[in-house]
Amino acid sequence: MASAAGTPGNEPEQADNCAKKQLPLRLSKKLYDELAAWAADDFRSVNGQIEYLLTECVKKRRK
Repeated sequence: MASAAGTPGNEPEQADNCAKKQLPLRLSKKLYDELAAWAADDFRSVNGQIEYLLTECVKKRRK
């Protein structure tokens, strides 16, 4: 029997500030390859690396 996890209406309850939004993102192959290499160096997924970098930029902007 297939799991219901990940189907609309069956997501685990999360606080609003922890909920994640999906965002389609188009990158050049060169930029993707650079991010993928950087992510591997930092033991992160490409998605995790992009989220980390954006979070750091937002923190710096708030200062």
